[in-house]
Amino acid sequence: MATLLQIDFPFEGPWGDAMTEALSGLAADIASEEGLLWKIWTENPAEHRAGGIYLFTDAENAARYAEKHRERLKGFGIAEIAGRSFAVNPVLSAVTRATL
Repeated sequence: MATLLQIDFPFEGPWGDAMTEALSGLAADIASEEGLLWKIWTENPAEHRAGGIYLFTDAENAARYAEKHRERLKGFGIAEIAGRSFAVNPVLSAVTRATL
């Protein structure tokens, strides 16, 4: 069953176009993750938080990636990492036009 993963953490920037430029290599790396269907990048400069919402093919790939990403963020000195995982209801999601 498809699994949605939500991760966010404190972030001091860069934001917007500068974030795009600085993190394009990371985006390419994340795109190659096993089981990843898509990621939406999130940024909130006012609250100094960034992260993403990911859709994986299954819970196992989502859990594996979540642990990998936590370790990567810890390597950047980020310790306060919020993460949640949710099973996706494909029937109701289709009604509301979700692209799964």
